Amino acid sequence: MRDFSTDIATQRVRLSEAEGYLGIEQLQNEYVRLEGELSRSDLWNDAAAARKVGAEYAAAKDDLNAMQELTTRLDDLQTLHEMAVEERDDSVESELDEALAEIRHRLDGLELRSLFSGEYDPGDAIFEINSGAGGVDAQDWAEMLLRMYQRWADAKGFSVEVDDVREGNEAGITSATLIIRGRYAYGLLAAERGVHRLVRISPFDSQARRQTSFAGVAVTPMIDEATDAGLEVPEKELRIDTFRATGAGGQHINTTDSAVRITHLPTGVVVSCQNERSQIQNRAKAMLVLKAKLLERAREDREAKIANITGPEKNAAWGNQIRSYVLAPYQLVKDLRSNYETGNVQAVIDGDLDALEAFMEAWLRWRRTPEANG
Repeated sequence: MRDFSTDIATQRVRLSEAEGYLGIEQLQNEYVRLEGELSRSDLWNDAAAARKVGAEYAAAKDDLNAMQELTTRLDDLQTLHEMAVEERDDSVESELDEALAEIRHRLDGLELRSLFSGEYDPGDAIFEINSGAGGVDAQDWAEMLLRMYQRWADAKGFSVEVDDVREGNEAGITSATLIIRGRYAYGLLAAERGVHRLVRISPFDSQARRQTSFAGVAVTPMIDEATDAGLEVPEKELRIDTFRATGAGGQHINTTDSAVRITHLPTGVVVSCQNERSQIQNRAKAMLVLKAKLLERAREDREAKIANITGPEKNAAWGNQIRSYVLAPYQLVKDLRSNYETGNVQAVIDGDLDALEAFMEAWLRWRRTPEANG
């Protein structure tokens, strides 16, 4: 039987490092505080604040449980290895291999959390897809991206609310707005912001020529009632239009003018929602999305002013295109920022959890490099 001592020691070092970047000691104190908050009889007098406390408690509990389970698993693994060496028992080698692989995989997941450094990274995301240049191929590509991210989110265990989908004239979609909820949803999906290029033999070309098409992805951190409490948007700054919802849906679809489109006149920001059953619900959801966009816009304006003083960021030279998906004449998906690539194009486009998340992780690592930060 091979010696596992070095491998086990390496994972112990990684586990110790995880205690540091997760701030386990501080997290334990926070867990106790949140537990006390949840026991307050008046907590649900403010539903939004209660949900926030509940989410923070669940996240702290998740991290603490993960560390405890890994510690126990590693202790058991070491004990099993020592017994096998002492008794010269080769029969447990495959069991040790599998257990070590599982521990490595779980520590990889914890290390990914150390890459989330943004203020909004742990939260939910407003995720938008818009078809770009390329006509009907671009609209089909936008729908392919919609399917890809929905599948990824489902595999991740995130919830997906489809707020608005605009169908294309011949095929595909012109735009879609989703709210994706889950821990680190925004931190992960921020990696996807930008222009995605597809190169393939067009299924809409009678001569079967190669076509390049584009779709844009926008990602905004989602705010809730607690976060947006201080943001007031005067009614006079809004133009609110109602229209009949379109697309797949229940019996209420196409029967009333329940869909809502809100235009913020000073900035020109437009949001719409048609997924809820009533006009009132659609308006409330659209207002949440609008406020999130206005907060994000204010943040971007502040960063732009700083950039004017300190100079332009080098990563702006990369242009709008962030990733290419090539189906013909060869098979390759390549991120033009991190240079991460794979030939398993179908897995990525199918929204395979590991395949797509590998690009997100590569971007998270890349954004910490001097090249990304200029």
